[in-house]
Amino acid sequence: MISTTLAKLELLAIMLLGLTLGNASAQAKSPTAANESLETILATIRSRTNDAHPFFGDAAARKLRRELKSLVPRNDPGTYLKTLMVLGNQEIDLGNLDEGIARLTEAYDFLNQLKVPNSIRAEICASLGNAYLRLAESENCCASYSPESCIVPLTGNAIHQKRHGSEQAIKYFAEVFPLPKVDQSLKLKCAWLTNVAYMTLGEYPDKVPSGIRIPPATFRSKLPFPQFANISHTLGLDQFNLGGGAIMDDFDGDHDLDLITSSWDTAVSMQFHQNQGNGTFTNRSVTAGLANQLGGLNLVPADYDNDGDLDVYVLRGAWLGALGKHPNSLLQNQGDGTFIDRTLESGLGKYHYPSQTAAWADYDNDGDLDLYVGNETIPNEITSPCQLFRNQGNGTFIECAKAAGVTNERLAKGVAWGDIDGDRWPDLIVSNLGEKNRLYHNQGDGTFVDRAAELGVDRPIFSFPLWTWDYNNDGLLDLFISSYDRNVGNVVIHSMGQPTKTEPPGHYQGTSKGQFTNRAKAQGLTHPMMPMGSNIGDLNNDGYLDFYLGTGEPQISVILPNMMYLNLRGARFADITMAGGFGHLQKGHAVVFADYDEDGDQDVFEQMGGAKPVDKYRDALYANPGFKNNWLKVKLVGTQSNRSAIGAHISAELVEGDKKRTVYRHIGSGGSFGANPLREHIGLGKATQVAKLYIYWPTSDQRQTFDNVCGNRFIEITEGSNELRVIR
Repeated sequence: MISTTLAKLELLAIMLLGLTLGNASAQAKSPTAANESLETILATIRSRTNDAHPFFGDAAARKLRRELKSLVPRNDPGTYLKTLMVLGNQEIDLGNLDEGIARLTEAYDFLNQLKVPNSIRAEICASLGNAYLRLAESENCCASYSPESCIVPLTGNAIHQKRHGSEQAIKYFAEVFPLPKVDQSLKLKCAWLTNVAYMTLGEYPDKVPSGIRIPPATFRSKLPFPQFANISHTLGLDQFNLGGGAIMDDFDGDHDLDLITSSWDTAVSMQFHQNQGNGTFTNRSVTAGLANQLGGLNLVPADYDNDGDLDVYVLRGAWLGALGKHPNSLLQNQGDGTFIDRTLESGLGKYHYPSQTAAWADYDNDGDLDLYVGNETIPNEITSPCQLFRNQGNGTFIECAKAAGVTNERLAKGVAWGDIDGDRWPDLIVSNLGEKNRLYHNQGDGTFVDRAAELGVDRPIFSFPLWTWDYNNDGLLDLFISSYDRNVGNVVIHSMGQPTKTEPPGHYQGTSKGQFTNRAKAQGLTHPMMPMGSNIGDLNNDGYLDFYLGTGEPQISVILPNMMYLNLRGARFADITMAGGFGHLQKGHAVVFADYDEDGDQDVFEQMGGAKPVDKYRDALYANPGFKNNWLKVKLVGTQSNRSAIGAHISAELVEGDKKRTVYRHIGSGGSFGANPLREHIGLGKATQVAKLYIYWPTSDQRQTFDNVCGNRFIEITEGSNELRVIR
């Protein structure tokens, strides 16, 4: 029987791939001990990329090509049509656009010889529409790239010059709408893509049929906001790649912010862009020792060995289930922006599980950073307990998740630490896709108890990135757990002003009683979201944290604007995506808020690209135009506490005219997919100085106070010292 949804077609292709892998898949169901060098393991993974990878390996396509040649259409028309459909979509995913369109066109033409359900006809038409829209993107946005490309509302250089692809996409999508007995979600997806296709031609909204037209108000922000220009191309940071991780921080000790990125393509190495201090970057990937560091869907920074420079942990194997036994890597910084792989000798490389999320914290308050790795368990396929690595203070770690009670054994997609009850012991929050989330309360004795249900933070069920913050500056820690709604139909329904059944995110506000209240509905955050990358920062230097969501999912037909939300002084959030120029249609992964050019405001870097070869795109850097507000950057250096100061608290008392207020910050790299600098950027609004700056170190239980700290400076404060050092 022919499958009746595009998702099932994709699943069928992966199943066919599994048959070609034989025992390799079965062997992957148990963790792989690192009995060989990481270099050998990575080389093996690279050699198998073109064959075994379920997202961009071509084993399934090769098998289908052979099968198609052996089939006689009149003898088995159903199998012939199914093979054309699946192979056509496989070729498109692999980037073989001409071959994919040819196979899908054959399937379309063959329909007239068969009596097939409307659902099959609709799927073939939708697949052809997707294929031609992807061709349009390839011929325009990729081949004739402009910084405006793919940023909605599409105007100027974003309008396609080569029109054939979008015109054909519109033609085939149009055939889906009148068909009866067709899944409504497929029609809604085609309606959304039809609007996008007309927009690429400069013909939206006038030529979009009224019955499927997305209201123009959807592509306008209600709140005026200045536009952030995409300038990644001028800095050489517009890498053309698949999804991956990103960190912006000082890796070579000169106080300028460098950039490290990765791609989950296991044949592509990590990239190191060194900031030259004059607004330019130089690619030093080879000399930094990263040329052999292949793949990596996420990156998390920390000074794990307390030697004063920033190290990097690389995560691999996510979304691959039993095939995701890729080793993670611990890269030790040598102090000058060069790295050595210390994974094996540190004790972090004994077992390999599929993962994309991890977070550092000093959970036992002994002065060095420990690491929690969120692994992906898939029932009936692979059990991947999450790992808690306790730092021994000598460059090595001991895994103790089972003893600590934090193995989770669910599909972990986000990890964050935060002291939710103010007892000095960092607690652990884990976001699980498709199962309830965890809030592991730190007992202070090396063990944890899951209190998520008790505190009402175990939802949403389908969640992805998360973070801890104090969004309303009341001095209490808040928690955001995103809702990952993979139904594009809900996005379309919402854009047409109709209610949806989407589960809202967990926008949890902390209370003085140690409880949480979900404020998502009250603050207008109940609409559908599909976030992967995410982070927090202060766009306008008003002292309140905003957030950006990089959207998407593996299917190439899912193209949705990435989403930026402005914090309106803690009262609610305004969607400024369109006004600010942040509505990129390409899939968004790691997000970073950082002042790369040291002009006093935070810019936004986004690592772009999807999961399949055809879904590559250029990374974006949105330059902040400035808001004429003041700021203060604070770098903390731990002595008794961990050197990175992760987990330390900052309170800044401000006086603006006759009004007083306090801004609260917690040191960390922000969201769970993308890493901000560990120096804290504090917006001061119109205040020119901080009346009182308080630093609290949970590990040592020390407090430091500094009076009348001038704004618009970059300062460094060392734990236990009364000196305030001005760096810049």
